[in-house]
Amino acid sequence: MIIDTHMHPTNIVDQAWRHDGTPFTGERTLEMMDGPYMINGKPRRIDMGCIMPPPGNSVWQDGMRGGREGIRDYMAYITHLVTTYPDRFIGNFMYNPRFGPENGAAELRHHVKEYGYKMVKLHANMHAYRPDRALDWLRPVLKVCDELGILVLIHTGDGPYSIPTQFYPIIREFPNVNFILGHFGVQTGGVYCFEALYMILDSPNVYGESGWLLQSRIVEFAQQMEKHQLVFGTDSPPNEPGMWARELEVLMGPPPQGMNLSEEHLEGYLGNNVAKLLGIDPTPPPRNVEEAQLRLKSSFATLENPSAKSAAEMRP
Repeated sequence: MIIDTHMHPTNIVDQAWRHDGTPFTGERTLEMMDGPYMINGKPRRIDMGCIMPPPGNSVWQDGMRGGREGIRDYMAYITHLVTTYPDRFIGNFMYNPRFGPENGAAELRHHVKEYGYKMVKLHANMHAYRPDRALDWLRPVLKVCDELGILVLIHTGDGPYSIPTQFYPIIREFPNVNFILGHFGVQTGGVYCFEALYMILDSPNVYGESGWLLQSRIVEFAQQMEKHQLVFGTDSPPNEPGMWARELEVLMGPPPQGMNLSEEHLEGYLGNNVAKLLGIDPTPPPRNVEEAQLRLKSSFATLENPSAKSAAEMRP
């Protein structure tokens, strides 16, 4: 099973990045997910995508409503997609504490209970708060994550507010919550991938997302990390998923570019690792081309209820 942990479909042009072209809708996202992408000689698709609004669309702008109503407004299109395509999309709640920390926590709970959301996204740079000091802004939503077993995706890789270690205080305060370091500490403002690595090595509830990470660092870091601590995420759009899948496939080759990774562990990186964190039954890689072709049209993800599971329980 291949699961992309990081996708941003939208029905309006991203308000911060302002990408060229027409909005990258859910239907365009599904078409992109369907590929097919050749991985280890077999045609594959991205079976499921964890989707959230572009972060720029969750920043308050003139004319937007505030409070819980404003949150529901900027989450509305994602909610439409996860309820329309529940076999392909997993809801990721974009948390902006500037709409009110308690409001955000209440809306996360609402989106989990009513629409099956399974993740929350923190983007301290876009929402302009310092995560190591604004702990009272983060605690309400993290308490809900702790209670309901919700996975947390953190934007990392640029200053002033998204340097990986700035999230250490809140991560240490919630040891039963699982955190994914989005971009593995690499983004527009810097390369903090070694910070991210040391956090992962030090903290069993911290995971790294492969997208944006330099290929040579992937092979270096994967040899040091536990096999379940790396997940596939592309930050698409604007990124194209196939190139990031290829960076993981390379690990099946011999050193120094690869590490003789098994096909089973590649499947873990591509989707099974995060599937376990989300309460989705993992699947083995396709045995041959014919089986892979059948999977291109099948829906075989089985959702479980991860509510109240600890990090230790969710870890393989």
